[in-house]
Parts: sequence; C-alpha cells; structure tokens
Amino acid sequence: MKRLRWILMLGLPLSAHAVPGLDALQVTTDAAGGQTYTLSIQILVFMTVLTLLPAALMLTTSFARIIIVLSILRQALGTQNAPSNQILIALALFLTFFIMSPVFQEVNETALQPYMAEKIEAPEALKRAAKPLRKFMLAQTREDDIGLFARIGDYGEFQDPADVPFTVLLPAFATSELKTAFQIGFLLFIPFLIIDMVVASVLMSMGMMMLSPMIISLPFKIMLFVLVDGWALIFGTLAGSFFT
Repeated sequence: MKRLRWILMLGLPLSAHAVPGLDALQVTTDAAGGQTYTLSIQILVFMTVLTLLPAALMLTTSFARIIIVLSILRQALGTQNAPSNQILIALALFLTFFIMSPVFQEVNETALQPYMAEKIEAPEALKRAAKPLRKFMLAQTREDDIGLFARIGDYGEFQDPADVPFTVLLPAFATSELKTAFQIGFLLFIPFLIIDMVVASVLMSMGMMMLSPMIISLPFKIMLFVLVDGWALIFGTLAGSFFT
C-alpha cells in the first residue's frame, strides 16, 4: 500500500502537466509580495451547469413521463410503498437511458467526440449537441403547447419548427409530457378501479361493511397485473409512446 501511495503521489504532478485542464485557482503576486487568489470563471460556470443537470435530465428527456406513470400505477395497485421510491426512480432512469440512447449517441458522435479531439470549440459543440435534443423534444411536444407559450411570451407565430427557441420549447415540452403521462395513468387506473368497485359492491351486499375493500381487492389487482404481464406491457407502452 505504501508503494502504491508513493506511485500515485509521484504520478499526480506528471498527469497534471500532461493533461490540459481548467485553471480553477489562480494566484497573483503583487509588488509588495502579497498574493491574491481568484477563482476561474470557467469553473464557476461548470459548477453551475452541474447544479442544473438534474433538472435538465428530468425536463428535457423521457424521465418525467415515465416516473409519473409508474407513480400512478403504484397508486392504482394500492401497494403503497412497493415498489419503493428508490426502485421507481432507478427504473425510470434506466428506461430513460434506453429511450434516449439514439439521441445520446448522436450527441456523442457529432458534438462530444469532435470537442474532445479539439476539432471544434465549446460553443459549436453546444450548438451541435442541441440539434438532436431539439428534434426529440419537438417530436413529443404538442403544437398547442408551443402556441400557448409563444403567445404568453409574445413571440408571434413560428413558420418552421427550427424557429422555436429553447425558452419556448422547454416549458411546452414539459407541459406536453405532463399531459401525456396523466393520460396514460388514467387508462391504467380504470381496470384497477373496476376491481375496487366490484369488491366493494360484493362486500356491501354481504353486509361486511367493517372490512376494508382495499384489503380484499389488493390480491386480485396484483394477480391481474401479473397474469397480463403488466410490467412488460407498461415498459413497452412507455417506450413505444416516444417517437423520433
């Protein structure tokens, strides 16, 4: 372990000189011998982007629709905390990566790799990365939602989808995703609601008013969901609801 530690300590300065990076901290020495420490603007911008990354992941990808549908499904089943929130988030995250993989691959090929190879500058890389993401978001966004935020922001009418700015596209896409998620959730809720109504009617006719219908209907709803291979249907429907 000591030998490995010494190797790492000796290798860190060499790697720092070999690999170019951001000057996070700059030290300036004045005429009196004092030193002034300044933080690079680039590292501040980078940290700001990192704080906005979770919001961008949720509201510019398929994550929001998936997590809302899975949450409504759990409520319709009546299983309370099964699956747990951590499992639902993990399922939504991995399914998001699956759905967004063509977009991420295009961003990597057209923007990230040329930027890493120093063939293009950062502004050009951001411009190229925005194109496949805009294409995906426009394909899922309703024209009515775009028109709504265009009227609110007084942007006028857009003649071409390429004319829609991100300031309009982002809230329009989020609104469309919420609408679609609740529509899918409504359709999921109906069969489980019918089971609850049937069980409640049977218990009422038998005079068993003190027994909760939710307790009796829960195993029937789980059995129905398992028999129809519900998880495969849900994931297949969610993946198929996104078109590019």
